[in-house]
This record gives sequence, C-alpha cells and structure tokens, in this order.
Amino acid sequence: MSQDARRGEDTGDRAVLLAAGLADLTLRTCAAALGAARGLLGRSDLGELASQGQRDLRARGRLALDRMGAGGEAHMEVLARHARSQGGDGGSGA
Repeated sequence: MSQDARRGEDTGDRAVLLAAGLADLTLRTCAAALGAARGLLGRSDLGELASQGQRDLRARGRLALDRMGAGGEAHMEVLARHARSQGGDGGSGA
C-alpha cells in the first residue's frame, strides 16, 4: 500500500496538491523577483549599473565566441607576436 493511499489521498487529491504547491512556488518566486526589481529601481546609480551590465555581457559574449573558436586569432599566435614585440628571441637560448 502506498503512502498516499494510507493517507486517503486519491489521484485527484494529489493533482490538486501538486497544482497548489506549484502555484505557491510561482507566487513566492514572483514576489522575490518583484522585490529585487523594486530594489534596483530605487538605486541612484541605475544608469551606471546598466552600462556595467552591458560591458559585462559583451565581455561574456566575446569569451563565449573565443571558446567556440568563432573568429579571432589563435592564442599561441597572439603570445608569439607579443613575445616578438617585447624583443624575445623565441626561446632559442643562443
């Protein structure tokens, strides 16, 4: 005998309980999101915060594209060019 059957819950009761639990979770999540949005709107540096967010997203996008190998220069080529410009001898040691 299942635990639900021992408590006298049938399939309809379980569906109602699941729906009520989901609704409660949704409402609590929305309330938390609205509280966070209200806190953000009250900030005096909202414009600066938005600009910083855009810079962060662009940097994140650049990193994602680099990881996927979409365009850009190879890492070792960049390092070699940098070493050459710094007067490195390429590791020949001679």
